[in-house]
Amino acid sequence: MSDMRVARMNAAEIPLFLDTRPIPEPGPGEILVKVIACGMCFTEVNELHGDYAFARFPVIPGHEVVGTVAALGPGVDWPRVGTRVGAQFLYDSCGHCDYCVRGDQILCPWKRITGIGLDGGYAEYFVGRAGFVTPLPEGLDPVAAAPLMCAGITAFNGLRRAGVRPGSHVAVIGAGGIGALAIRFALAMGAGVVVIGRSADGAAQAEELGAERYVATEDRDPAEALRDWDYGADLIVNSAPSTAAAVAASGGLAPDGTLLLLGYSPEPLVLPTQPMVLGRRHVMANPSGSPHDLRDTLAFAGAHGILPEITPIKLDQAPETLAAMAAGTIHRRHVITF
Repeated sequence: MSDMRVARMNAAEIPLFLDTRPIPEPGPGEILVKVIACGMCFTEVNELHGDYAFARFPVIPGHEVVGTVAALGPGVDWPRVGTRVGAQFLYDSCGHCDYCVRGDQILCPWKRITGIGLDGGYAEYFVGRAGFVTPLPEGLDPVAAAPLMCAGITAFNGLRRAGVRPGSHVAVIGAGGIGALAIRFALAMGAGVVVIGRSADGAAQAEELGAERYVATEDRDPAEALRDWDYGADLIVNSAPSTAAAVAASGGLAPDGTLLLLGYSPEPLVLPTQPMVLGRRHVMANPSGSPHDLRDTLAFAGAHGILPEITPIKLDQAPETLAAMAAGTIHRRHVITF
């Protein structure tokens, strides 16, 4: 087969390198996908900084992959060639541990991660594993849908595992890639939503997304503001890359409420013990999801018309875009298109 263009991460703290390599042949249990789009996730910034002990270098990054099935390896008969599919953060799992057999492959101790442990979607072709690529619902824009493969599944799966239902009070810290989708998913689930941001500049975006309130932490203590919302928040979703932001808002949890970590920073999570115990408050975290979770995310997003706002770019722009993400100078979700 001919060559394909790729963006390769050769080592931590080394800029992305544009290159070519032969288009791979799918082996047993594998699916060759012709990539349509691949979202650029903040995970790649962490990868660039060497934050993952399980990372392999050199590697083609990218785990928000959407494309068309180009070929099936031996032993694979689904999905058929020509089907539009998405691939996610979870590349594959062992298939035989207790977590895998109950459908919680994302918790498998031997799981492998797309674009970090194995080559991902910053390339014209991607090799995925049977059972770990998911057909897209009809009519879903394949380019705009790319971030649903990570930001989308992380937000949707976190909300439903935290028990969001009609009438729930949900506070979302940060309205970036994951946060904006968490706001829209929570509203579609029937919840009321408050958005917490650093400055008043975020108020207009929060209102546009449908939030009923906005709290700027430069003006008001977020926990105090949430306590004014009936009994507080049933769920606080931290989508910001800051553990301190989650701690600052945690005092606004209602009794039996949950603090959900979708974003965090390296420092330990330290919470006041007595209020947590006396209010039967909870802490949970959500690392993306399993294949069935991605199916549910895509179906829900399609049914409710929920797609992220994106900026399409070409592969040639990926190195400068990732560098700008690492520098914190761009925040909008960028998607590489082919």
